[in-house]
Amino acid sequence: MTKLGVNIDHIATLRQARLGIEPDPVYAAAIAEENGADQITIHLREDRRHMQNRDLKILRSTIHTRLNLEMAATAEMVAIAKNHLPNTVTLVPEKREELTTEGGLALLDSHKELIAELKEAKIEVSVFIEPDPEMIKLAKKLGADAVEIHTGRYANLTDREDIEAELIRIKKGAKLIKSNGMRVIAGHGLNYQNTQALVEMEIFEEFNIGHSIISRAVFTGLGEAVDTMKAIVTGRL
Repeated sequence: MTKLGVNIDHIATLRQARLGIEPDPVYAAAIAEENGADQITIHLREDRRHMQNRDLKILRSTIHTRLNLEMAATAEMVAIAKNHLPNTVTLVPEKREELTTEGGLALLDSHKELIAELKEAKIEVSVFIEPDPEMIKLAKKLGADAVEIHTGRYANLTDREDIEAELIRIKKGAKLIKSNGMRVIAGHGLNYQNTQALVEMEIFEEFNIGHSIISRAVFTGLGEAVDTMKAIVTGRL
């Protein structure tokens, strides 16, 4: 069955708006798990704009499903990952001035040592990249266990022909990832309307979705928001 990873970063964003103690992302993770989340995803940014080291520490000891740590490919973040041992690390691009992650990571040969270090610590390594054949082949060469396809471009398109072309590109990329023996994941910009087309491809093992779930939760509650998205990714809706 297709898995749902719930990104709870924006619970922490709201908390950090007043530098207080609520809402607590630890509580959000518990609600998400109770309502069908198969994984909790957090991005510990270098500037700590939302998630904090404290959050990672507590979540690691309280999550009952899986913990996916999104992080920049830096020595500092590798050390943090090795200290807390999330189930999965997803390497993502990161710029201080961006509002959210902009595009996939440009993999380099130099990432091989970093990936190997994480795998030696028994951490699954996923890379967040565009559905580009050469980048996917490089991910395999570097030793990645999984690839999360950046779906942001698809999510932002409005022209029907452009959307269809991007879906074809995504599907070809997903098939190449699978044929190279890596797990196939999708994430970024996905919501309650545009996720269905990717589910219908019947190739993605996991979806990582955050902003749309937290946005819906403002009106319906987090439990309902997670349950409805789980129904979409598993084909119940």
